[in-house]
Amino acid sequence: MIKFSIITITYNAAKVIDATLSSVLSQTYGNVEHLIIDGASTDDTLLKAKDYMEASYTSVNGHDVSISSEPDEGIYDAMNKGLERAKGDYVLFLNAGDSLPDEHTLENIVETADLEGIKKDGYPMPAVLYGDTDIVDRTGKVLYRRRLTPPERLDWRSFRNGMLVCHQAFYVRTDIAKHNKYNLMYRYSADVDWCIRVLHYADKHKLDIKNLHATVAHYLEEGATTAHHKESLVERYHIMSKYYGKIPTVLRHVKFFFRNLFSKH
Repeated sequence: MIKFSIITITYNAAKVIDATLSSVLSQTYGNVEHLIIDGASTDDTLLKAKDYMEASYTSVNGHDVSISSEPDEGIYDAMNKGLERAKGDYVLFLNAGDSLPDEHTLENIVETADLEGIKKDGYPMPAVLYGDTDIVDRTGKVLYRRRLTPPERLDWRSFRNGMLVCHQAFYVRTDIAKHNKYNLMYRYSADVDWCIRVLHYADKHKLDIKNLHATVAHYLEEGATTAHHKESLVERYHIMSKYYGKIPTVLRHVKFFFRNLFSKH
């Protein structure tokens, strides 16, 4: 049975973590490992996480919940710690405030991608599973569909046009994720660099990239990248220049500027 490793990074996230924990707890798919990597919170985050762990033990589809709490060097350092602990077939980063759209999300992913059939037949499982993302507020209300939408076919070159797939809607085969840790030289956009490297790895090894054609993540509008938008954009420019060249990246950023200027979202 396919196993998912969901990694949730927290730091003083008591105000937003409930939606994340309840969305994982409610999953009808039972083979789930949930790793909560906390950065030594001083609010009620850990208390809520421990209550969630107890609730998971008694739920119908009880998940394997693990909690660790210690100081870290930032969100991507914490993500690397989560990768080191992950034991599932696929890893998903679902941070505090983000959630799975409904209780059947993981079950539907397994069926849509025919993961059990692929595994049974002995074929290499897709390197990446990806889908759409809705933006939500703290109450869980869907505000709008994420403006950048996934292409029908995704590869490492796709990100020349921006981060077309939300980090939370990007399920990566765990062995590949472990082989491509987050680059800690980036503080706000290491996820962009990580996604490109994962896709590049898949292309090099001729592995499948599976479009799920479904909404697989709800992203809280108030994220760390939102709070540091300018710094994130600068990092993204350097990342894209590294992979796609400086001149093409400059030209695309001019295009991005006008696209954002006339876009509602």
